[in-house]
Amino acid sequence: VVVVYVSTTTVLADVVDMHFQVALAIGFGVALIVQFNLYRVFVWTHHGEFALPVYHQAGRYLVAAAIGYGLTAVCTSLLPSALGVSTEIVYLAMVAALPVINFMVFRYVIFHAKPATENPTPTPIDRRDAP
Repeated sequence: VVVVYVSTTTVLADVVDMHFQVALAIGFGVALIVQFNLYRVFVWTHHGEFALPVYHQAGRYLVAAAIGYGLTAVCTSLLPSALGVSTEIVYLAMVAALPVINFMVFRYVIFHAKPATENPTPTPIDRRDAP
């Protein structure tokens, strides 16, 4: 997903010469679609059932993604001139930092499994089945 995000954003900004913030929005949107589906299908496939239905997962995922996007947009708008570095450097730093935080949020808030149920009450042994 990082490769999709960085490639899309960088190609649009540097090759197509699109304004960086527009390229960032498009790259982010493409990465969101890819990431959400990969998390649901591959990352936590060991869960028998998710605690949340897909539409609740999508809603929470979009809120978390909006926070990450807003933080990235603000940092890439303000920090390059303040630090005297290129926008791409700040962007790549954000790309490196956010996945760690996102993984924890996604794992425990969005894509978590249903709580384990207790073992059902044992039933008495049927004497006909006893040896």
